[in-house]
Amino acid sequence: MSGTGSEQARKTAEGLEYLSGFGNEHSSEAIPGALPIGRNSPQRAPLGLYAEQLSGTAFTEPRHRNRRSWLYRIRPSAAHPAFRRIETGALRSAPFDETAADPNRLRWNPLPEPAGRADFVDGLWTLGGNGDVRQRTGMAIHLYHANAPMTDRVFSDADGELLIVPERGGLLLRTEFGLLRVEPGHVALIPRGVRFRVELLEASARGYVCENYGQPFVLPDLGPIGANGLANPRDFLAPTAAYEDRDQPVEVINKFCGNLWSATYDHSPLDVVAWHGNHLPYVYDLRRFNVLGTISYDHPDPSIFTVLTSPSDTPGLAGVDFVLFAPRWLVGEDTFRPPYFHRNVMSEYMGLIEGAYDAKTAGPGGFVPGGGSLHNMMSAHGPDRETFDKASAAELTPQKIDDGLAFMFETRWPVTPTAQALSADHLQQGYDDVWQGLQRNFRP
Repeated sequence: MSGTGSEQARKTAEGLEYLSGFGNEHSSEAIPGALPIGRNSPQRAPLGLYAEQLSGTAFTEPRHRNRRSWLYRIRPSAAHPAFRRIETGALRSAPFDETAADPNRLRWNPLPEPAGRADFVDGLWTLGGNGDVRQRTGMAIHLYHANAPMTDRVFSDADGELLIVPERGGLLLRTEFGLLRVEPGHVALIPRGVRFRVELLEASARGYVCENYGQPFVLPDLGPIGANGLANPRDFLAPTAAYEDRDQPVEVINKFCGNLWSATYDHSPLDVVAWHGNHLPYVYDLRRFNVLGTISYDHPDPSIFTVLTSPSDTPGLAGVDFVLFAPRWLVGEDTFRPPYFHRNVMSEYMGLIEGAYDAKTAGPGGFVPGGGSLHNMMSAHGPDRETFDKASAAELTPQKIDDGLAFMFETRWPVTPTAQALSADHLQQGYDDVWQGLQRNFRP
């Protein structure tokens, strides 16, 4: 991306205004008077706009789960030519059946630099997933590495919502609802079906994407924790209305049932002048997560670090959880403080945004920012030998972990890797060796 392009994107991203609150009924208008008052679909919408509803859930789902927004746009979404199927590149979708589900523990280095010019869509690379896009169940894990903005291109995903986790380089997201700035240390969520364009704030950008085919992400219930803690609703920020009035060719790429489809519009579809509703994109600063933990002994289950969850038909069993390992104090008495050795019915993909993770050794050949590990259901895992040795001998004074930001996509079903993930040059060989040398210490 040219210096001028990224500089312009940074300038645009500065001083953006947002609306505060998770799941709220928000409303916004870029021009005063563009939003109808007291009704959704008047006979003539204000300013000659078209009224259009975007539904992220079925009309009849319970009110507390219903997601929909009303958009007031220059042209209706129906005004477009036919879509044609195009190549998907390194993007894959469920069902993942080109390889067998693998019980082995796997770890990858960061996604390499693109071979040529690659925008966000070009730079998507699928590691694996589960479920079925046609049944709206399961999830997929993607990485992205982009070195160019989406120029005269717009993307939308009919298969699921996209949780974007930048690791290197900030992004400017131009959506139908307005603009979002998302930097490493933030996450952005683009709901199912919402169109957006990605511009880069630096020469290149790299990160992770969780594509959630199932129920939309919500905040987890707090239960005995009480009314406060974990992710606070007011820290989720939605955009204010901003529109493009451009009569020139724009390629619109639609991900539908696992394939990419393209149509060339004669105008920008990011032409929403006003909107109201709760099916909308947002950004969240991960450093505002209120980390809770033990103040006596033992390491709590990592579920207490859940930021967002996609519920399933079984209470407490998530289609996918987004879990954060943020800076925090460790004070447990007579406690092995790193995450414990574990076998889990859930499957875990872990990524690293910055620094180091307290249960895995960093550095070359280790767990590094931009990399990731996959521990499928019932795969034994836990601290590596070096971490175990240090933690077992550490003086148990209060300890601040402040040099890392790691996360986990945790899902109810095994994650089947793609063929490209299992044959990738950046797949680490000998990952199992990190647990070698855990000696027999048994003394009957």
